Amino acid sequence: MSKDQRRITRSTFLGLLAAVLALPGCGSGSSGTASGGTAGGTPVASGDKPKIAFIVKQPEEPWFQLEWKFAKEAADKNGFELITAGATDGEQVLPKIENAAAQGAKGLIICTPDVRLGPAILARAEQRGMKLMSVDDQLVDANGKPLEVHHLGISARKIGNNVGTSLYDEMEKRGWKAEETGLILVTRDELDTAKERTEGAQEGLVGKGFPVAQIYKAPQKTTDVPGGRDAANVVLTQHPNVKHWLIAGMNDAAVMGAVRATEAYNIKPADVIGIGINGDAALEDLKKPQATGLFGSILLQAKRHGFDTAEMMYKWIKDGVEPAKITYTDGVLITRDNYQQVLKEQGLPGA
Repeated sequence: MSKDQRRITRSTFLGLLAAVLALPGCGSGSSGTASGGTAGGTPVASGDKPKIAFIVKQPEEPWFQLEWKFAKEAADKNGFELITAGATDGEQVLPKIENAAAQGAKGLIICTPDVRLGPAILARAEQRGMKLMSVDDQLVDANGKPLEVHHLGISARKIGNNVGTSLYDEMEKRGWKAEETGLILVTRDELDTAKERTEGAQEGLVGKGFPVAQIYKAPQKTTDVPGGRDAANVVLTQHPNVKHWLIAGMNDAAVMGAVRATEAYNIKPADVIGIGINGDAALEDLKKPQATGLFGSILLQAKRHGFDTAEMMYKWIKDGVEPAKITYTDGVLITRDNYQQVLKEQGLPGA
């Protein structure tokens, strides 16, 4: 998650926190943060149908729509009621939690638009007797320290590692010599998650034995295909004698942009291995009749983020089975050869 996404004005934050502390039982005598919103921890009676709220920061985005879709599948399987809501800015978060509580929700799963609202979210969940889990973005305090709240998220660095090792494995499979190969690493270090991903890709590649000296960073000004293309153009101009190219970046668009740049330089697709992250935009290339330099993408597992969190919350409420404090997902590599099978297994469209 980027620093921009975490930014909230001091007045807004303090105002929300003050509102929470004004509630009965939310002063110095309330329970500590280690509970993760476990007030009302007695398992629900067998005849009751639990209600679970699932609040996300960008309800219009396909990723969050998929999370809701899979959470609904968990609800249908286990027999609980799912309450979905979008909170697109910090000021909407607490009212949406209040609304869910008024509907009888005993569990709250949230991806907040500002993770520094963590203390206010935790206090409100405890006040309303709701068990709390964060998904995707981990809740932090005002100083940026992670709160002790149950969390299922994406390990950006591990995903990057997966990109790096997969690039090296495919390079070896093609019989390329390391000394004749370069890596275009499309970077966006201003964004925390992007930096974790690209640093992870470099770590994974170097860990397999790839020379650091042949890694060429290409800072992108925008996080889209044109941004990736423009960044890669600089590297390709500076290193015209590199025979084979590996490409990594923060997402599919960054890598696809760099692949488009190699095409403009008349570099054959067989001499390019690009692996993106997200597994969405990359499908455009993977479905083309003729292979491009985009070899694959690390597909993020929306099913685990939706279905698993909802089912874990249900079992916590219904049976008192507390989930692991921290669970990370790291994605799966999709290529032209396996994307249809993997998408089908993940319950995703596009197969």
